[in-house]
Amino acid sequence: MSGDERNKSHVQSVARALTLLNLLAEENREMSLTEISKTLSWPKTTVHGLIATLRDYYYVDQSPTTGCYYLGVRLFELGNIVARSWDMRTVAKPFMQGLNSRLGEMVQLAKEDKGEVLYLEKLDSTHMMRIVSEIGARLPMHCSGLGKVLLAYKKPSEVKWILSNHEMRQMTKNTITSREILEKELHKIRQQGYAIDDREVMDSLRCVAAPIFDREGNAKYAISVSCLANNLYGDRLDVVRDDLMRTADSISYMMGYRKVE
Repeated sequence: MSGDERNKSHVQSVARALTLLNLLAEENREMSLTEISKTLSWPKTTVHGLIATLRDYYYVDQSPTTGCYYLGVRLFELGNIVARSWDMRTVAKPFMQGLNSRLGEMVQLAKEDKGEVLYLEKLDSTHMMRIVSEIGARLPMHCSGLGKVLLAYKKPSEVKWILSNHEMRQMTKNTITSREILEKELHKIRQQGYAIDDREVMDSLRCVAAPIFDREGNAKYAISVSCLANNLYGDRLDVVRDDLMRTADSISYMMGYRKVE
């Protein structure tokens, strides 16, 4: 639907009520009727009518001491309902299925838990090859694509704690076991927006992983595509990486994240 079509279908009173709520949210303080009227360039009678209705439904409250208005408790209640419905596995699963269908490769969803990668969801490859991993399984963060991308977006103090409390065990000859090298890798990941596990957990496996951001901009989850090492190079890597990053962006958007351009 075009912008013009949307505008034609708008109910003006509803649009104005939402605009008023957005103003109170953006200002994040009490505002008087006069101040709201001036800010929005609306007649006081219009603002008063909207506020009276919103107060009746507890979307706006009025201070008994100042007479000014602020967001009401009903928005808090609705926010908690929405937050509870935003189960990451439920939100991510359809996007993971699309990625799995398009690429035919294994797709996994994970989070950091107690300094390790915890696998939350997994879709197997549609090829004959099947990589053995399980939902609920754990891996070290320093060597997996999912772990490295989650580390890359953590605070330095959090990274230091994780690396101090978990051995950087060598899984294969390619595993990074030096903190200095890992820190350079994490800087690179932040710059490019994705991580690669280049046969660091299994000799025959390559993986590309991307962060999923919540509405506050925290990368608490990550999604990955894993392939046999020989199938994730050159043009194929570009295709997989780009599709993965678009998918991660879509899930982040569903979680309330908005990029600042």
